[in-house]
Amino acid sequence: QLQASGGGLVQAGGSLRLSCAASGLTFTRYSMGWFRQAPGKEREFVAVIRWNGGTYYADSVKGRFTVSRDSAPNTVYLQMDSLKPQDTAVYYCAATLLLGSPRESEYSHWGQGTLVTVSS
Repeated sequence: QLQASGGGLVQAGGSLRLSCAASGLTFTRYSMGWFRQAPGKEREFVAVIRWNGGTYYADSVKGRFTVSRDSAPNTVYLQMDSLKPQDTAVYYCAATLLLGSPRESEYSHWGQGTLVTVSS
C-alpha cells in the first residue's frame, strides 16, 4: 500500500516536498516512481528512483525536482523547487519490481494521489 502526502497550495517559485509511505511490500526491492495528472490532461511521468538508487526525470522537471528514498521509514520523497503554475496536478506515487521507467503499465502499486496547486 502506498500513501502520498504533502500536497498543497504554493506560489510560483516556491517549494513543496511530497512523501509517499510504503507498507506491505519489501521496499528495498522496488523502484519508486512519481507521476502527475493535470486537469483535463493524461497522467504523465515525473521521476523515478530505482531500487539501486539510480534516478531519472522527465525533461519538464529536471533541475527543479529531486527524488529520494529512505528505507527507515519506507518512504520516497519528491522535493519540488522553483514551482511553476504548469506543475499544478494531482501527484501519484507508484512502485514496480521492474527497473523503473516512464511507462505507467510497468507499475503494480499506486497511491491515492495528492493535489499540488501552484498559483501565479
